[in-house]
Amino acid sequence: MLSPSAVRRPLAAAARLARGSPQILASLATGPRQNNGIFYEIRTYDVKPSKMKDFVELVHKYLHLRTAHSELVGFWTAELGSMNKAVHVWKYDNFAHRTAVRQALANDKEWQGQFISPALPLIEKQHNEVAYLVPWCQLGKPPKEGGVYEWVTFQMKPGGPALWGEAFQAAINAHINTGYTKLIGVFHTEYGLLNTVHVIWWNESPDHRAAGRHRAHEDARVVAAVRDSVRFLESQQNMLLTPLACSPLK
Repeated sequence: MLSPSAVRRPLAAAARLARGSPQILASLATGPRQNNGIFYEIRTYDVKPSKMKDFVELVHKYLHLRTAHSELVGFWTAELGSMNKAVHVWKYDNFAHRTAVRQALANDKEWQGQFISPALPLIEKQHNEVAYLVPWCQLGKPPKEGGVYEWVTFQMKPGGPALWGEAFQAAINAHINTGYTKLIGVFHTEYGLLNTVHVIWWNESPDHRAAGRHRAHEDARVVAAVRDSVRFLESQQNMLLTPLACSPLK
């Protein structure tokens, strides 16, 4: 049997470690998110270059079979920054909800026969991520139909929003305050490549976006906020997306 002093020694060492390493624990946390279980599945398809027209036609014709099962947030194709890529976002109440939807889709003969079977030969690669809205952002809508969407993917340093969230929020708010663009949503990943943040912006046109970006680059408040945020940035990719006619966000 261990003596009382032998039992106390490892407990005391563990306590000292916990007290002395809060920054390590924080850096591994995913950070706060909304209190409910709602999450978003981001699905990205690389479509064969010669088959994009056929794929889009299939989506327009049969997407109603899919949206009968769960809520579609948006469906876009890439115009700039990538090619032959389709991006769509689905909303789920929780993981049990997604499981039930996936089972229902697998058993939906009309969906499987009319869309999945003809669509699969058109697609080269599929990728999905599970992401949460950051707690300081709610999903927005454009002020009017039309326009274009900018999808910006930031790969942040490991640590999650507990590490970089405050600086990142300040950079986003600095761009919002310029008034040239409309924020639609900010998502951080839970499954997929971690410490990834997807930001969706809406602009009236690519030229309107370009003019606004030039003004923002000359705004001292934006420059300062971005300079602080990029300390945590590893890479960034931008895509200009065009919404499909069947997309709720259009």
